[in-house]
Amino acid sequence: MEVLTKLRHHANQIKAHHLRDLLSDSSRNTHANFESILLDFSHSKVTNETLELLSEYAESSNLFTKIAGLYSGEVINPTEGRSVLHTLLRAETSDLPIFGEVVDVRNRIKDFSSKVRNGEFVGVSGKPLVDTLCIGIGGSYLGPEFVAEALKTEPECARAAAGRKLRFLANVDPVDFIRNTSDLDPHTTLVIVISKTFTTAETMMNAKTVKEWMVKSLGEFPADEVVKKHIVAVSTNIPKTSEFGISVENVFGFWDWVGGRFSVTSAVGLLPLYLQYGENVTNFLKGANSVDKMFLEKANRGGLSQNLPLLLGIIGWWNTEFLEYSSRAILPYSQALVRFAAHIQQVDMESNGKQCSLTGEPVKTTGPLVFGEPGTNGQHSFYQLMHQGRIVPAEFIGFCKSHSTDTLAHNELMSNFFAQPDALALGKTDYQLGTEKCPDHLIPHKRFPGDRPSLSILIENLNSYTCGQLLALYEHRVAVEGFLWGINSFDQFGVELGKGLATQVKKTIETGNFDEHPSKRLLEFYVAHRNN
Repeated sequence: MEVLTKLRHHANQIKAHHLRDLLSDSSRNTHANFESILLDFSHSKVTNETLELLSEYAESSNLFTKIAGLYSGEVINPTEGRSVLHTLLRAETSDLPIFGEVVDVRNRIKDFSSKVRNGEFVGVSGKPLVDTLCIGIGGSYLGPEFVAEALKTEPECARAAAGRKLRFLANVDPVDFIRNTSDLDPHTTLVIVISKTFTTAETMMNAKTVKEWMVKSLGEFPADEVVKKHIVAVSTNIPKTSEFGISVENVFGFWDWVGGRFSVTSAVGLLPLYLQYGENVTNFLKGANSVDKMFLEKANRGGLSQNLPLLLGIIGWWNTEFLEYSSRAILPYSQALVRFAAHIQQVDMESNGKQCSLTGEPVKTTGPLVFGEPGTNGQHSFYQLMHQGRIVPAEFIGFCKSHSTDTLAHNELMSNFFAQPDALALGKTDYQLGTEKCPDHLIPHKRFPGDRPSLSILIENLNSYTCGQLLALYEHRVAVEGFLWGINSFDQFGVELGKGLATQVKKTIETGNFDEHPSKRLLEFYVAHRNN
């Protein structure tokens, strides 16, 4: 019997076992750890037999060879003819020829950031540049913003960022510009325009708006000098950045093998983060690299044991492909990770939301719907559905230590972190409600079916190093799931259709000819009521 058939048969068997029964089995393999990270999957519908079958399938599907492609420079993004080498961005050594360029860009960023931070590179009026405004969209902003927020209250990073502001302007909605610039002083603001091609429509519209704001606000100085002293770029299109007025020495490049959603450890994330947090960002790179090395080393040995990204990926694939759960909740019990779920939502859904295999054949199941919110906020929001509505595999992320010295409040937070997986798995039976003297007519309303799977990641502390580790864990997890589905996790053609149609709609609005448009009534209403 082939292993996929065995897995389907096993899935049908395990669906009949309530998590209450699985949790009572002390012989199960239920956790793995690496450095100060513990992954506990005891509350998942996974037995020792499940892991054996999944490991067998990993071997038979050449998963470990595919993982090696993330490091070798092999073209594993065939639809775009590209390598996928975001692991190289945080490597300490490499035999790949391109690594010298990676180190050069990294050093240029550190040198430039140091000059800005120590007041050697100043604005056109001679004032220090203490505020940074990043203009980008998608992967050019979600990843860097997640890291910036995660480190904002970490003591060492907070000291390094004292007196500085870091903002992200992404939405083409002009309200986003107002919200992000209303309290910024152009004299002390450095703008980073992040666009690989320097043609991304939303980014370039925001860049032009910010450029006009800067030039007008600093009108006593020549416009070209304002741009040279206040606007830098992360891009590969030097002609376009020069046309915009940005000095060549203030352009920081990256490569076509860096996908936007995997670009946090490229210049996309490093430039704003080094400007804000200084040398702490080096530890962030080291943390990501530590997981990169562990992932490859353990994959080379085969099997699942203690390989955290591989376990995360293969359990996630098992939940979606065989247990048929169509969604996944990312639930960090840390307000510092307020933007983590949004970043992983893009990394996961843009990577694995695909309709065909690498060979172009239709696939029935791919990536799940991903959403999330920090605990305990989510408990008073969508957890109701998770407990008594749809089954949503949950992923709890917690930390033993807090950025705050308020131990009492942190213990309250973490008590919820530990309680929720139990509540989801065990539920509450009619018998238990009866012993609590629950009125009969309320029993259907207060019954909790349980049997809702989750896994938990517990980390000693959220600092720059472990933040890098967490990023790499989830990046590799997404790759593992894509490899198992046989899809290309590294292209994103689904992003293009709407963008192309938007260009057409813009022309339609300008002409006012709506008769043939499928959204005729909407367009007429918009034009009749918009600001003139």
